[in-house]
Amino acid sequence: MEFKLKNLDSAIAVTRLANIHYFEFTKQYHTTGDRHSFRELVYVDNGTIYVEAENFSGELIKNQLIIHKNNELHSLYCDSHIPPDVIIIGFECESVELDRFSEKPATLSSDMVRMLTEVVREGRNVFEPPYDVPNIKDMKKKADTLFGADQLLKIYFELFLINLIRNQNENTVKESILHDFKKTQEIRNYIENNYCKNITLDELCFLFSTNKTTLCNHFKESYGTTIIDYVNRKRIQQAKIKLREGNENITQISLNLGFNSIHYFSRLFKKYENISPTEYVATIRSRLGI
Repeated sequence: MEFKLKNLDSAIAVTRLANIHYFEFTKQYHTTGDRHSFRELVYVDNGTIYVEAENFSGELIKNQLIIHKNNELHSLYCDSHIPPDVIIIGFECESVELDRFSEKPATLSSDMVRMLTEVVREGRNVFEPPYDVPNIKDMKKKADTLFGADQLLKIYFELFLINLIRNQNENTVKESILHDFKKTQEIRNYIENNYCKNITLDELCFLFSTNKTTLCNHFKESYGTTIIDYVNRKRIQQAKIKLREGNENITQISLNLGFNSIHYFSRLFKKYENISPTEYVATIRSRLGI
């Protein structure tokens, strides 16, 4: 039997590069509106710039980047206090996964900054200087490059973009988990304030715009118990306090805590405390010498 070779897919393919710049801009430097048929990565290595584009307009601070889409009108304006350092890379890549970075800046981790630095460093093995002159329409490639420089530049840049997308996806998942946890906290707070009422799963689903499966799963993952069990334990805990206070009889306590009958209350109390409400009161009195 022959070995079977498998094809490898390319999720990100950088096909051509227009330029790789590292600019040390002056204060208040600005560009006019520009558009071109390739994407443009804009990364702030130091300082602050202001971006004006079709999909995003706002501030970019240190370690943030944005990637303008093909043919997107864009310009930038530099801070009036600190002259910024900015990396700009013009490149062709058809992956729609990169489109999201035209709408919201991404903040790079120290590892991602190092990867981008590798891209810029290898770019200088491929392209001739100057690297800091704006509006160069034809950035020349070196006639005699190091072995494999073109390929390494392509690999480094694709590796950077793949990790950029992966990190963004992980952050999205984390944000989703955090959102779910915050909603679960809101549900628990609602229960804490309303456990004496007849709380139903249908009511909670309606109030918090969710469904029973999601509601029950997220609550159990967060608090290690079911909603029904959580409500019952709250009621029994409060019942024990009221029994010790001695201001209400067992029937009154049962009704005030939302139980349909004293018999159900007594049965549930014994389930959680291993003794009946009457036995609990007797035990407390005996323990205190009353």
